[in-house]
Amino acid sequence: MAMHPTGEFYAVPSVISSKAPSPHRRRLSCIPPATCRLSPPILSTDQGQTSWLDSNHTFSFNRYHDPRYMGFRDLRVINEDFVAPAKGFGAHSHENMEILSYVVKGALAHNDSSGGSGVLRPNELQRMTADTGVSHSEFNPSKTDPTHFLQIWILPEKDGLAPEYEQRSFPDRRHGRLRLLASREGGDGSLTIHQDVKVFDALLEGGDEIPYELSEHRHAWIQVIVGDVVVNGIPLQASDGAAVSEESSLSLRATKNAEILLFDLP
Repeated sequence: MAMHPTGEFYAVPSVISSKAPSPHRRRLSCIPPATCRLSPPILSTDQGQTSWLDSNHTFSFNRYHDPRYMGFRDLRVINEDFVAPAKGFGAHSHENMEILSYVVKGALAHNDSSGGSGVLRPNELQRMTADTGVSHSEFNPSKTDPTHFLQIWILPEKDGLAPEYEQRSFPDRRHGRLRLLASREGGDGSLTIHQDVKVFDALLEGGDEIPYELSEHRHAWIQVIVGDVVVNGIPLQASDGAAVSEESSLSLRATKNAEILLFDLP
């Protein structure tokens, strides 16, 4: 079981899969900076690239392991995957985890041992509860176009939950505002997730600025998928992220067109 980080907040590396060191290493930041316990963050290069898969690993995953970077609060994994046409992940198992899949571009086909199956596309979200053990496969169904997606793991509020599969489309506009995708209560048409977490996405045009209020004792993680964003004065680029603590409000300002995820965490 993954370590559950609590207490201090810290910067961690976003790991770039490449056959040679990347000229631009992604980074993660702390807001406010004084809450970081590691400065500067250590940046490293993942060695797990294959001929059909390229990944950015925000936290320790697979052969990339650093005990200092095991997640943030209940957020355990953010993997940004680029999958070649007609390729994918064969059947493999998970347990005691809430797994979200978010497609940025292309499509992702899914089959699992709980009976869940479907094809996921942009403006949709998929949640799989794998607490008592689920095996599943994921692949790019296109013969010509690559798939760009994020896989997100969140620790459930308790172990031993029955396997579940849920997928939902979000046709409402998300331009210039935060759109709720997943929550514990499943409110506002969001997916239900078995943890006290809210997950939002947003599309921002250059110059757009949106606020977000954090309740007392809550924390946030900002993941930039596309574009450039300034969060409370901290600049972030595509694949960067920021851990937020000891803040009551956030300002998210795009300096060019951007797509982001925001996690409101206990």
